[in-house]
Amino acid sequence: MELFKDKYTPALIDRTANQLRQFYPELQTQQFRELVFAEGWEFLEFKARIRRITESLTQVLPADYEQALHILEQAAPQLRGVEYLFVPDFIEVNGLAPDKYELSMKYLKVFTPYSSSEFAVRPFIQRYPLKTLKQLMEWTESSDEHIRRLASEGSRPRLPWGAKLGDLIVDPTPTLPILHALRQDESLYVRKSVANHLNDISKDHPDLVLDLAQAWYGQNAHTDWIIRHASRSLLKKGHPVALSLFGYHKQEAVHIENLKLDRDQIATGEDLHFSFDVVNTSGEPQMLRLEYEIGYMKANGKQAPKRFKCSDKMYANGRSTVHTKQSFKLITTRKYYAGLHTLTIVVNGQDTETVSFVLKVD
Repeated sequence: MELFKDKYTPALIDRTANQLRQFYPELQTQQFRELVFAEGWEFLEFKARIRRITESLTQVLPADYEQALHILEQAAPQLRGVEYLFVPDFIEVNGLAPDKYELSMKYLKVFTPYSSSEFAVRPFIQRYPLKTLKQLMEWTESSDEHIRRLASEGSRPRLPWGAKLGDLIVDPTPTLPILHALRQDESLYVRKSVANHLNDISKDHPDLVLDLAQAWYGQNAHTDWIIRHASRSLLKKGHPVALSLFGYHKQEAVHIENLKLDRDQIATGEDLHFSFDVVNTSGEPQMLRLEYEIGYMKANGKQAPKRFKCSDKMYANGRSTVHTKQSFKLITTRKYYAGLHTLTIVVNGQDTETVSFVLKVD
């Protein structure tokens, strides 16, 4: 699988230089390439490679900030996608000074439809919070979904790959007007961002998000989708208010039977197949959120639980059998340790039946 950092090939760098030379013939292609691939390049990760390219562009483009931005603006339609994040990064590196603020805001907006400005806007939020949040609020009224999304995505407290916005983690209320303005947005692209922003907030301020969810829920189909997606971390944690909001009530008349593993010992790289019966004795269909929790063995000999979604639907009265599996394929985001693991079935946030199995690590 290609890593993001591997997108920065000599061919891409040369292609970028050639695009820019159409609007700035003085650009030295060979110098640009040598600056990018100078000593230490092979050790740089994705974000560090973006910054290396940005710093190299800074040396080969005109020293005049506005002139350099105008050249990038003309080339931007041909520099689309995540690999061209160095275009808005040019603003973060060169445009944070107070006298460049207005120009930087203008061009963050210009570049974001081509390669998102969500990372580059964050230092401006940190340095000029009131001014920049006011600007983001104005962007919520744009006719361009990319610009509206930037208002929400750029101000997320815990944006993946982005610097954390510490003040907004402590107090997220300054961004709530932005989310309120976008809560019924026609664009799924924007709605996903609003939901992810709220999910970020829920990790530090669950009651705030739940209060908002209860106030917004049931008013608009787009808003309902946002609230549901924004509540995923709270639902995974079994938060009773979140579960109740979506109709997942504690079930006295529903229980789990016949939890079975296809085998009680597996090795890394294999799948753990298992099945169980959902027994509904209430006499009527019940809305059930079924999850399973794996207790992963850690290096210290203790287990660390991780929950996974299994199904989310109405279950008829009577007995229903569920068959599913969990992969133990080797992945970069999880390290496996040999030993006893557990599997627990969770119904509407409540732990039910548990079985154990042994994982062998090759």
